[in-house]
Amino acid sequence: MSATTTSIPDPKKVGMVSLGCPKALVDSERILTRLRADGYAMSPDYAGADVVLVNTCGFLDSAKEESLQAIGEAIAENGRVIVTGCMGDEADAIRAAHPQVLAVTGAHQYEQVVEAVHEYAPPSQGPYVDLIPQPDLADIKLTPRHYSYLKISEGCNHSCAFCIIPTLRGKLASRRIDAVLREAEKLVAAGTKELLVISQDTSAYGVDTRHDAREWKGREVRAHMTDLARELGQLRTDQGAPPWVRLHYVYPYPHVDQVIPLMAEGLLTPYLDIPFQHAAPSVLKRMKRPANEAKVLERLKSWRDICPDIAVRSSFVVGFPGETEADFEYLLDWLEEAQLDRVGAFRFEPVEGAAANALPDPVPEAVKEERYARIMEATARISAAKLQAKIGRTLPVIIDEVGEPDEDGDIGATGRSQADAPEIDGNVFLRNVSASLVPGDIVDVQVEDADEHDLFGVPSGNI
Repeated sequence: MSATTTSIPDPKKVGMVSLGCPKALVDSERILTRLRADGYAMSPDYAGADVVLVNTCGFLDSAKEESLQAIGEAIAENGRVIVTGCMGDEADAIRAAHPQVLAVTGAHQYEQVVEAVHEYAPPSQGPYVDLIPQPDLADIKLTPRHYSYLKISEGCNHSCAFCIIPTLRGKLASRRIDAVLREAEKLVAAGTKELLVISQDTSAYGVDTRHDAREWKGREVRAHMTDLARELGQLRTDQGAPPWVRLHYVYPYPHVDQVIPLMAEGLLTPYLDIPFQHAAPSVLKRMKRPANEAKVLERLKSWRDICPDIAVRSSFVVGFPGETEADFEYLLDWLEEAQLDRVGAFRFEPVEGAAANALPDPVPEAVKEERYARIMEATARISAAKLQAKIGRTLPVIIDEVGEPDEDGDIGATGRSQADAPEIDGNVFLRNVSASLVPGDIVDVQVEDADEHDLFGVPSGNI
């Protein structure tokens, strides 16, 4: 009697389109990790996917339009689309534009997303596989292996007039400190050389839990930004070196001063991402943000005295309702004095549900464009001067990409200095690198040239 064989069905495949900020990217990673644990495979393209997830951004109207376009493309290319993310709270608008979507869920609603995938593309493991316990799978990463985003909280307690994040993601909800540190330790053990700490308000971490303390490595550690920074500074890669730890979305509360010495000691990357948004007191007041620009300038000087290599990046809104020419000139003068290393600027854009929409004296679009051009010109000039000052110095650089040899056999590479976060800041372009160099390596580079945003150099051992 011949035995019959039963083939195990191929796993269902899920495609993912992830839009918006790094916090949304972390959400996408968590969703895909959970789906892989449930037996799904990942599809790199539309054609091979049984269902496509679109993780949307809903912060600005332009971002919503981009999200709707991405949903439409996924429907056209695949036809089976589940929508999640920040714009998921506007299910009616999504369905009005794309009635074919299978399901819509909101931001960080992981269980609902997974349930929707199970409904419309049921896992196909079968009885022979379902009985086998799932292994402890490594998390799926949508970033390169050598850097990872570490999300420490969700939501925000601020009520800035131009922002709807509290509506989209709720009030501040901090993760347990031991859970955050365990994830960080796991990421570093898996090869992460750079941790990018993200949230809506990193400085407020733990406020909602009254800075609840947990045991970690035999000691009590509070859910507080300073404790978190100190503990992250104790991590070590498999080479015994501290990973780069980069703090994003840091509001300049007084306790931020306490992390600067950790940067000077080499335990934290000397980099702060602070969303100042503006400098003119009248504009900050209308934005419902603290107007302490003078004190900030004093603190910037103090931080640089403690840690001369600290890089400060920020973003600013131009054309906010009621912003006068005098307000904008005040901002330009403030930027000249602040000498920030990296600056992004945005034209004010009304967002449905934001309090700023009801403010009087809107700034004409042509004036917004003119002010945007002026602030970008001013900050590019400041950046160029600061980068020119680095020519001749030797800086540590983390490698992101290594090229192929050219006709002369020279190999180039692209990396970043400690002053450069991935995707949003500048690069360091290297020549004459070793053939053994791989992404994630950190090498000393002698800077040979610079432009407005990037550095150019050669590994110091190859001079």
